[in-house]
Amino acid sequence: MKSTLGNMILSLGCISAAVGAILAGVNLLTAGPIEESARAASVEAVASVLPPFDNDPQAQAINIDGCEIYPASLNGQAAGAAVKVSTMDGFSGLITLMVGFDTSGCITGYSILEQAETPGLGAKAQEWFRDSTGHRSIIGSTAPLKVAKDGGEIDGITAATITSRAVLNAVNHAREAFNQYNSQS
Repeated sequence: MKSTLGNMILSLGCISAAVGAILAGVNLLTAGPIEESARAASVEAVASVLPPFDNDPQAQAINIDGCEIYPASLNGQAAGAAVKVSTMDGFSGLITLMVGFDTSGCITGYSILEQAETPGLGAKAQEWFRDSTGHRSIIGSTAPLKVAKDGGEIDGITAATITSRAVLNAVNHAREAFNQYNSQS
C-alpha cells in the first residue's frame, strides 16, 4: 500500500475503530463486576458504621439533599441510619464517605468509600478521625465539626488541612441530611 494521506487516514481509522470496539467489549465485561463490588463495599460500610440492626437498610434507602440515607432498625425500632455523602472539595477531588448516626444524631462511625488523596497525608483520613489521641475523634459527636485551624475542636491531619476540612464538611452535610430524615420519620 502506497504511503498517501488517504491511506494513512484509512489505516488510522481502522485501527481506531478496532481499539474502540475492544474497549467497548472490555467495558461490557467489567461493568457488572465493578457495580457489584461497589454495592458490596456499600453494604459492608453500612454494617461497619451503625449500631446493631436486623433490617436491610439498602432496601429502604432514600435520597435527601444529595445524600443516600440507609435507615436501620432493630426489632422494629429505629436504630439510626447510615448516610452516604460525597464532596469534591478534597485535595485531589472526590471523597465519598458513609457516616453512621444513632437515633439521637450521635456519630457512631464512618468509612471512606472513595478517595484519591495523597498517600501518607490525606489518605490518613480513613483512620484519623476515629483515633482518640488528642482531639481527633469525631465518634460520639453531636455538634457541627470544624478543624482547629478554623476555630473548631478537631485536630486536622498534619499537612492535609484541605482533606481534613473536606471530610468534616462532608460529615456535617451528612448530619444535616440525617436530621432532615429524622424530622420526617
